[in-house]
Amino acid sequence: MPDLVAPDLAAHPGTPWLIAAGCLAVIAALAHIAIIIGGPAWYRFFGAGEDMAAAAARGERYPALITLGIAAMLFLWAAYAFSGAGWLPRLPLLRPGLVIITAIFLFRGLVFVPVNLWRPHYSHAFAIISSLIVLFFAAAYGIGTARGWDWLAA
Repeated sequence: MPDLVAPDLAAHPGTPWLIAAGCLAVIAALAHIAIIIGGPAWYRFFGAGEDMAAAAARGERYPALITLGIAAMLFLWAAYAFSGAGWLPRLPLLRPGLVIITAIFLFRGLVFVPVNLWRPHYSHAFAIISSLIVLFFAAAYGIGTARGWDWLAA
């Protein structure tokens, strides 16, 4: 059986950070799936907003579709982290992909609180806590990408 892991990626300095980033993304994706299963009370508890919770309570499909889309994106981003760590085969555009993922997490973490203060849509506690969590994700992706930069090339 051929080796699916690129040997040049298997042990670079960013590997532990990218493994942690991938695990965090998988946990977040599974949490989003649990929210769909948990229903309106879970949408409320996790801060999705009353509109999403009420729509889920009415049996509308869009809350589940949006939440499932987020989960799918997080699983894809986990695959990029695991690919960068050498746990999965090399994915296309690996280095730019990891940079973009880091930037999206960083943007979400830094912009959400000010936007929510300007136009409150969520509780301030949810905005702050979720932003800190997302900044932690950005740090794991960013440090892993930066430390493995040379190994992630071409």
